[in-house]
Amino acid sequence: MTTTGTTAPTRHDRRMFAVMNDGRASALYATATRRRTAVAGHAVLTAAGLVAGIGAYATDHRWPAFVLLALLLPWCVATGVINGATRGLLELRTRVLDERQVAERDRVRARAHRLTTLLLASAFGVVAVGHWTGRADAGTLLAPVLATVFVAHCLMPLWVAGLGVRDEPEQEEELF
Repeated sequence: MTTTGTTAPTRHDRRMFAVMNDGRASALYATATRRRTAVAGHAVLTAAGLVAGIGAYATDHRWPAFVLLALLLPWCVATGVINGATRGLLELRTRVLDERQVAERDRVRARAHRLTTLLLASAFGVVAVGHWTGRADAGTLLAPVLATVFVAHCLMPLWVAGLGVRDEPEQEEELF
């Protein structure tokens, strides 16, 4: 753990660094396929949670809220797997990261920002076309579309970082 800033890491920083770099669960994200699966699963769980949350908001039924609660635990596990794969790149404070990690985090955030901008433009286009063609009322679509874009904006850096993680270098065996 190296510091890039002038402030020394706190006890909380050291603990979070240890948690994010704990290798006991590394089998869950050891290969690119497993990391992609974790990101895809996280995205699917997020989409299902959004549908359930919007369903609970839009209807008088309670069951979508229970579906949302049931999805919460696997969603948290998938989030932990991605955070473990990225070694806490987005969760750790800057003072705990080295210069390479800070630069990587900046690249991830920039790429996620561009993707979220495209998503926002697409969402605007869908709502506008739906309203102009008379197929949907823009007011009806506003809350679900805004909720979806907001969640994507918050999670896109995590997904981009999870998909961009490189495999760990293989350990060389000693010849002795």
